Amino acid sequence: MRTVRLSLATVAATALPLLLAAGQARAQLQDGEWASYRDAYRAMVVFEKYGGPKHFLQSQLQVLPRGAAVPGDGLQLTLAGKTTQLHLPLDPLGRTPLPLQKAAYDDNAALVLNRKGIPFTLRPQVSIATRADGVYDSADLRSACGQALGFARYVDASQRSRQCVGTRFVFGKKGEGGAHWRREGGTEEVLPAAPGVAEQGLPTVIYRFGSERGQVVTDTVPLAILPVFE
Repeated sequence: MRTVRLSLATVAATALPLLLAAGQARAQLQDGEWASYRDAYRAMVVFEKYGGPKHFLQSQLQVLPRGAAVPGDGLQLTLAGKTTQLHLPLDPLGRTPLPLQKAAYDDNAALVLNRKGIPFTLRPQVSIATRADGVYDSADLRSACGQALGFARYVDASQRSRQCVGTRFVFGKKGEGGAHWRREGGTEEVLPAAPGVAEQGLPTVIYRFGSERGQVVTDTVPLAILPVFE
C-alpha cells in the first residue's frame, strides 16, 4: 500500500480550497489506500492558523475515491492509531471535519476507508458555511467569497489575479434543492440550475454578484456553498 504524503513544500498548495467549477487549480495528493494523519493534519492546520477574516468559512477534508466508488455510497473514513479509533462519516461530496488531535499526530495514525482495495486522494476544502434558515444576504455572500479568496491568496500568490464573481450552491440529491433571488423590493425570481458537480452529478445553482441588493433563498439547506473565482 502507498501512503498519501504531503511534503513540506506541498502543504501550502494542498491547503487551497477545492473550488468546483471556479477555474481554481486543484492540488492533488498521491493516490493510496491509506493516508498519514500527520500529513493531513499539517495541511488542515494551515486554515486554523490563518489570521485573516474567516468567520463565514469552514474547512473540511475531502476524500476522493478512485474507481467506481462514490463518497455517498456508504464510504466513511476511519482514523486508526495506537490510542485512537474514530469513524468519520463522509457527506455526498466526500467531506468530513478532521479532528486535530495531538495523540493521533504523535502516533502518526492512519486514515483509511471502510472498504479495502479503494485508492483515494485527499484534499482540504474551504467552503462557505450554510444557514439553517436558507436565507443568505447578498452582502454576506460577497464578504464570504472575499474571505475565501483572501485565504486562497494567502496560500498561493498566483491567486492574486483572481476576483470573486459569485457563489455556487450545491444540493445533496438529484431532484432536490433550488434557490430564488429575492430583491429588496420583495420580488423574486428562480435562479437557474447549473451543470452538476464533477462525477457526482449533484444539482447546483449559481448566484453571480450584481449591483442589486437582496437575498438568495434556498428551498432546502445546501450541501455546500462554494465561492466562484475568475
